[in-house]
Amino acid sequence: NKMEKKDKSFFNIIWDFFISVRLTVVVLLALALTSVIGTLIPQNESPRAYIKAYGEVFFKLFKALDIFDMYHSWWFQLLLATLTINIIICSIDRLSSLWKIICVKEPPFRITRFRKLELKEVFTDKRPAANLIKKYEPVIRRSFGYLRTENTDGGVAIFAEKGRWTRLGVYIVHFSVICLLIGGLIGSIFGFEGFMNIPEGESDDTIIIRNSDKHLKLDFTIKCNDFNVSFYKSGAPKEYRSSLEIIENGKTVMKKDIIVNDPLHYKGINIYQASYGTIPMNSVSALKSGVNLSFTSNITGMTYTQKAFLGKPVKLPENGGTFTIKGLIHSYMFMGQRDLGETLVGILKTPEGDETEVKLPLRFPKFDMMRRGKKFVISIAGYTEKYYTGLQIAKDPGVPVVYLGFIMMIIGCFVTFFLSHQRICVEITENNNKTRVVVSGIANKDKVGMEDKIKRITRRLKEQK
Repeated sequence: NKMEKKDKSFFNIIWDFFISVRLTVVVLLALALTSVIGTLIPQNESPRAYIKAYGEVFFKLFKALDIFDMYHSWWFQLLLATLTINIIICSIDRLSSLWKIICVKEPPFRITRFRKLELKEVFTDKRPAANLIKKYEPVIRRSFGYLRTENTDGGVAIFAEKGRWTRLGVYIVHFSVICLLIGGLIGSIFGFEGFMNIPEGESDDTIIIRNSDKHLKLDFTIKCNDFNVSFYKSGAPKEYRSSLEIIENGKTVMKKDIIVNDPLHYKGINIYQASYGTIPMNSVSALKSGVNLSFTSNITGMTYTQKAFLGKPVKLPENGGTFTIKGLIHSYMFMGQRDLGETLVGILKTPEGDETEVKLPLRFPKFDMMRRGKKFVISIAGYTEKYYTGLQIAKDPGVPVVYLGFIMMIIGCFVTFFLSHQRICVEITENNNKTRVVVSGIANKDKVGMEDKIKRITRRLKEQK
């Protein structure tokens, strides 16, 4: 059938392409080159920094090629995928012939091959060959997994071997590399890294992806119940700790105090303690934690200080009514001419029920003195310092696969470099009332170790009485 020939020919072309050593070399060189580029050009910086460093023309070119985040680019992922397929197909192509050696029930044995070996030990014994065979077989079997005895043209030979499976060591290494590549691909495609700042006592469920304007909503909410920081005598931070709570579907599912290098793990997402800071007065979070207000009576001249919270009325002394902080505006144009900047806005309510809007610019504490008909002059006396915790939120679903790759790499290297496929032959021939014993062996690697093993086995055979 012509159609089948065409299909087979196309399959062979694809197969030959992926088993090519040239492809491996080209892809490895490309990955090495991109790694150099990724080192020279900082990754995930702000556009402004790139424009300043390279100009608008190169910025647009590099951005189009995903140079600024190349480890997540489609072409870098394609290189990893190509190398992965290349290693898999090369391993399959070479494994078929090796499998015949490993899985054979009766391994081939040619006495002529062992007779030609230089690696051998020779000694004689007065006992007949039949007696020696019964003595030697248990000794050899203790060191080798497979053993059989055959008649030769001059006597009897005991053939034994072990470690056929160790030839798979290089394929275990191949598998480890595949795991590392696949783990990297999984992390590159499905992983993320971002940050969020949460004031103590508050919660959030949205992170900002690192070095971008992209926002990502989590499947759960993170609440910072408390934040504590301790300092050295020099003023440097000694330790900062966040008491976090994970809330999902309105229920608390996990609580943990985290510090640097001791993250919280939930649903494959790692939450690290990354930074901290104090919340400035010009934020709603600071208002929620309380603002110290000063009330000076125009009648008695007395000054009273009270703590006010956002949205909660404060009773004024001398039956002066209530004052409620309503919010914060970032720009206040006084008389339509001058911008007084960030301003606290509150409502002053008299006992008679009259309401007056009061504005308190943060930069001008005594601004309320100009208000007409006032019974009290209101000013900002300070606020309770409140911290926020800076969290790094990261997810890399490829990490378990990468860990598996590292473990398999160690196992594969150990098998490849320290274990070998060993075969031994003990040939026994009778001549002139004497029995000649020749111990020879071969290994696919570690010939020095095999030489020592032959000497040890020879010594044990001589000791058999």
